[in-house]
Amino acid sequence: MQVDLNFWAILNQWPFLLRGIAWTVGLTAVSLIIGFTLGILCAWARAYGPRGLRWPVGAYVEAIRNTPFIVQLFFIFFGLPSLGVRLSPEVASVIAMVLNLGAYSTEIIRAGLMATPKGQTEAGVSLALSPVQVFFYIVLPPSLKRVWPAFVSQCVIVMLGSAVCGQIATEELSYAANVIQAKNFHTFEAYIVATILYLLLAVALRRLLTWAGPRFIFGR
Repeated sequence: MQVDLNFWAILNQWPFLLRGIAWTVGLTAVSLIIGFTLGILCAWARAYGPRGLRWPVGAYVEAIRNTPFIVQLFFIFFGLPSLGVRLSPEVASVIAMVLNLGAYSTEIIRAGLMATPKGQTEAGVSLALSPVQVFFYIVLPPSLKRVWPAFVSQCVIVMLGSAVCGQIATEELSYAANVIQAKNFHTFEAYIVATILYLLLAVALRRLLTWAGPRFIFGR
């Protein structure tokens, strides 16, 4: 049996592929920034917050971590309209990705916070720093340094998970591959190209975050 592969039929659609890559990168960038911030706040709430705040944050974390991402995405995009909340595919995708990353990063960051020696906190208090200053200047940076590799891995997972967002017509990379193969019927080639592009994006994101962490997030 002779297999006739025609990758040019896919690469010839480079503007559409480029648009899909741009959407994937954009969704990931926005989700990482907001999700990282949400993870820090929720980690603080679970580790140091008042008891009345720990329960709802814990419920959110458990709900997200124990349900599939595609179900969360469908609930936001298809379920919320039943309550009168209608969102565009792009907004629904960002919300789902932010909530997902926020929940997982909460537990990752909280693990770093709980590993902080008590003496560091006491040293900050002895310097007359406020609780907020102690957290952001003394506790958080070394905690992030401890868990940064795990957080980077989770960010890559979220970026790869954005492929599911094509199911609600978000024009990211997997959506572009679906449309291209539907037009020219070169399914194998379309998904091979998409796989390679996702691989390159994942490697680039991992290297970028690994480089940026010690320079901009938690210091050397």
